[in-house]
Amino acid sequence: MPDRRTHRGPHPSDAKLFGSAAIASLRTALADFSLLLTKGYADKSSLKLVGDRFSLTERQRLAIMRSACSDQQLTSRRNREVKIVDLAGQPIIIDGYNILITIEAAMSSGVIFKGRDGCFRDLASIHGTYRKVTETIPAVLLIGKFLKEINVANCLLLLDSPVSNSGRLKTLIAELAEENNWDWEIELLPSPDAKLIKTDLTVASSDSVVLDGCKSWVNLARAIIEERLPKAPLVNLS
Repeated sequence: MPDRRTHRGPHPSDAKLFGSAAIASLRTALADFSLLLTKGYADKSSLKLVGDRFSLTERQRLAIMRSACSDQQLTSRRNREVKIVDLAGQPIIIDGYNILITIEAAMSSGVIFKGRDGCFRDLASIHGTYRKVTETIPAVLLIGKFLKEINVANCLLLLDSPVSNSGRLKTLIAELAEENNWDWEIELLPSPDAKLIKTDLTVASSDSVVLDGCKSWVNLARAIIEERLPKAPLVNLS
């Protein structure tokens, strides 16, 4: 069935799955899952154990999986985090789909989760095809204006070339950057994660694989949502 969504907003069941009545159990589940990761247990089996223990739905398990991390990961990520105020005059590299989709979700009232590491994440998925939604252009403009306001020197934004419509998105972002005089470069790569991990630039991402491998990172999506989208539905699982 073709994807006909025009927004990246909430799932119909999210109000119940992540409402006030569910928060206590979700936070305990996150703590238990993180503890198992800290002790070296496999993530897949640990998530099943915790999910079954708390009778979590698949969507709740996904939120827990994306929001958890081990003590070792938490310490490492904190040690390599660059503060927003320290980006002035510095170039950055952006995990394009990761940041864009989170901002799109926040703008369309999709649930945003604050994880153990302080990152803001969403539950949206593009399933190998990126579909432009109502919030796409406003989200790109919001990201660009925010980076300009904090005086980022220049930006390299990476998109996954295997994802359908990445070429169209690259053209759209490039046009918006030119119209607004942003010093941006957009690249299509088969695997942006590899470049994000190897680069010496500060990385804007909330992807766990990237955060655990890169030299330095900035919590860009959180900063934008906190400062520019205060009405976004935020669930603090930490």
